[in-house]
Amino acid sequence: MELPRRPRGDELLAPGALRSLIDSLRRPARRHDLTTVIACAFDHRTRMLPFVIADKKMAPAGVRAIGSAMLEAGFTKTRIVLQQWNPRFRPSQMRLDGRVPDVFMVSSMQIHTAEAKALIRDACRIDPAHRPLIIAGGAKAIYEPWDLFSLDPADPWGADVVVTGEEYVLLSLLEVLCSLRAGNEPLRSTFTRARNSGMIDEIPGLVYPITDGRAVVQELVDTGIQRLLGDLDELPSPEGGYMILEPPSREPTLGSRPIRASLVGHHTPIASLVLTFGCKFACPYCPIPAYNQRQHRVKSGERIAEEMHLLYTRFGIRRMFGADDNFFNEKNRTLSILETLAKYRCDGVRLRKRIRWGTEVTVHDTLKLRDHLRLARDAGIRALWLGVEDLTATLVKKGQNVAGTLEAFQLLTERGICPMPMMMHYDDQPLYTRGRPNGLLNQARMLRKAGAVSLQVLMMTPATGSKSYAEAFNSGMVYESVDGRKVETYMLDANYVVASRHPKPWRKQLNILAAYMYFYNPLRFAIALIVPRSRLYLADAGMQVVGMLGLMQTLRRTFGWAMRLRRGRIRRRTGPPASTIPMRSVNGEAASHALPGTPLPILDHAPHREYARARG
Repeated sequence: MELPRRPRGDELLAPGALRSLIDSLRRPARRHDLTTVIACAFDHRTRMLPFVIADKKMAPAGVRAIGSAMLEAGFTKTRIVLQQWNPRFRPSQMRLDGRVPDVFMVSSMQIHTAEAKALIRDACRIDPAHRPLIIAGGAKAIYEPWDLFSLDPADPWGADVVVTGEEYVLLSLLEVLCSLRAGNEPLRSTFTRARNSGMIDEIPGLVYPITDGRAVVQELVDTGIQRLLGDLDELPSPEGGYMILEPPSREPTLGSRPIRASLVGHHTPIASLVLTFGCKFACPYCPIPAYNQRQHRVKSGERIAEEMHLLYTRFGIRRMFGADDNFFNEKNRTLSILETLAKYRCDGVRLRKRIRWGTEVTVHDTLKLRDHLRLARDAGIRALWLGVEDLTATLVKKGQNVAGTLEAFQLLTERGICPMPMMMHYDDQPLYTRGRPNGLLNQARMLRKAGAVSLQVLMMTPATGSKSYAEAFNSGMVYESVDGRKVETYMLDANYVVASRHPKPWRKQLNILAAYMYFYNPLRFAIALIVPRSRLYLADAGMQVVGMLGLMQTLRRTFGWAMRLRRGRIRRRTGPPASTIPMRSVNGEAASHALPGTPLPILDHAPHREYARARG
């Protein structure tokens, strides 16, 4: 189910709104002297292709963005903890500036839900008199905020509030709390007063619980869909987020100081940067267009160049990845960015001599920019991840076909840009077809010959927030359990076959492994050393090494699942995983972030019935 759209013309914040909010927060932030810990949840069971190695070598952009926003707003006592680096971190033992933090934030993707819940549950063990305000966010919170609260009276853990939006939503909440906080009052107590008085109901992008006297959640209140930042140049500099990273450690506690600037580039040699948001395509399996309210949001080329220069000179980071949905989405804006980067000088030298970067695009838009790919290389682009999905467009049509895709790959290779295809395997796709390009191995072979130096193959799996999500569950396509083993959230990364109508789904699982083994193997590594597919020195051989290491992890984690599928005892879902906790808007209507089947509260018995009636 896609996120609903705000009224036309009201999707975006007013220009300058974020900068104004940051400026207005600095004085109260200094006065209140709050401490904050931001944890990025990470489930180590997800470490396999196509993300293995990069998952530990690239500090995620989301938590860094929040950290940077906190610093610029004046909350200087902030620390970011990555579970990738700190697997034994325990919130109940954290101390910052010699005290339990005032705020504890948890950011999580859906596949890391188990660890996010464990972090929140552990934070709830802190004595209530000292417990921090617990705020949950990230992709998980945007689409399934209700899953971050417990209904168990014997274990009533849960976030105090979930942020279903971006930096502006969080800072708006903190602005309200700082204006209301009295003296050294615990911020969690301040939040309770703000919630009960309705002061946070005017901030779109929050979900908070109403509890009974035993702290058991009775209902969830949803303040609606956030307004989005339109001009990405208003975002805080990424430098701050890197300056407050917790050093890698096996300890459950925090270190005395964040990572040294001189070591940042060593621990995170790849930087993820926000360049653009949005995509013009409306693929039914993708939540991106609805999340972005059908808007395309960009940074200017000048701002991007300055950020790349800053990260290189400050931390020595030379490789960067654009966290784009489709960087080539708008031709004129793309060319403006590329022209600026191509001309920009870093310490008197062209930026492309210092920085190498890549991002995500589509085949369709790459062909539209065929005459400008040399400019893309001059701007520093050395790799592009292309959403090929299926060469024959049998699965989804995004303007791609066999001839066009191969042409795009060959053009990129000729310009010295590595094409990195992202494929989707689906029920009707065979492993191999004679004389036709439909088979998975056929397509992997063609892409390799056209210049691909990496390959990503994932099984078609319903994504939260996508148009086809609810229907996939309602139709019985999604598995509840296989051979007695429950499908867990960490398995929803599309590496596991957890949604299929194929009579022999184990073959689909083995097909993915076969495609990877065909593409990544010692023979190809040896050939790549002699006749590389890329003009970049050792890029082809290097990706073969990464691919083989990742394949070992993928084989170890998914082969057993294939055997369970082979035994065939599959139990299927009959509906999407909707909240069992009643949800409502501030006016008592259906919640914007509720999936079909979510119950509405009985307002006559709700703790805040008087307020709900007054609002309604």
